[in-house]
Amino acid sequence: MVLDNEQNKPHDALARILADDMDEVNTLIQKRMASKHAPRIPEVTAHLVHAGGKRLRPMLTLAAAHMCGYQGDHHIRLAATVEFIHTATLLHDDVVDESGQRRGRPTANLLWDNKSSVLVGDYLFSRSFQLMVETGSLRVLDVLANASATIAEGEVLQLTAAQDVNTTEETYLQVVRGKTAALFSAATQVGGIISTADEEICQALYDYGDALGIAFQIADDLLDVVGDAKSIGKNVGDDFRERKLTLPLIKAIAAGGEHDRVFWTRTIAKGDQGEGDLEHAINLMHTTGAIEATRTDALDWSNKAQQSLSLLPDSELKTILQGLAIYVVSRVS
Repeated sequence: MVLDNEQNKPHDALARILADDMDEVNTLIQKRMASKHAPRIPEVTAHLVHAGGKRLRPMLTLAAAHMCGYQGDHHIRLAATVEFIHTATLLHDDVVDESGQRRGRPTANLLWDNKSSVLVGDYLFSRSFQLMVETGSLRVLDVLANASATIAEGEVLQLTAAQDVNTTEETYLQVVRGKTAALFSAATQVGGIISTADEEICQALYDYGDALGIAFQIADDLLDVVGDAKSIGKNVGDDFRERKLTLPLIKAIAAGGEHDRVFWTRTIAKGDQGEGDLEHAINLMHTTGAIEATRTDALDWSNKAQQSLSLLPDSELKTILQGLAIYVVSRVS
């Protein structure tokens, strides 16, 4: 698979292979996001669901189930569950972050209001739990409930660590596992569980999703520094301007001297940013070795994701998922 070929992106290959299943998932999503008594619910939900996302998380659930030889239809419910959880978190995130745009479109909280976004997010969480219960698996319920709690915990941890220049890589990893990796790992793990796969296979699927999610987020952090606006869909340096403690920034603070720390305290902790500060920040990330160290971490997590699937039998889907782990870091490798 040539990963730098636009025609061979792993998520596009997944979409082609899983097209029939995804049609069923989309039909179920449309059905379950309806509301007899509150028409604003499907209005808000449809705005985000139809915004052009890749639906990667539900596809991971479907792929995991297929790799484990699943023959039933509960994987459709679980894929819809995962997408509902993801959509609910996006609605809540946009309120917390006071975002005005997502995927190039106005956010729901901008088009409607914060109250609608929060309450519709709550509705989708409730719908997701209804779908989980329908599978009849307490283990599935346990995994997805834990993932939902971990996501919320990660969001709160990020709030408490925001603009704190003493934030460690350990705390960063906890935030990333909550915000990003928790749903990736749950999505893949439940595909194995619903297939009654061996425990070591279910653990391998969890490990894959966990490492994939972490690699994805680290690469995203790095692109904010070394990418270009056209390819990343946002301005380079947005994370610095928003005073986010990303991995290259955390590494640069830890590796820098006292003079550098004064700069970081002014620009990140106090938010006093002026002309030339972004350029100086990026220069410090380079000269302290933070950029290269972050790139190494992203590649390490990508390798962990690929290796996690070694226990599963060879298949086209396995090859694509391994390719996906390579693809998420390909722009920074």
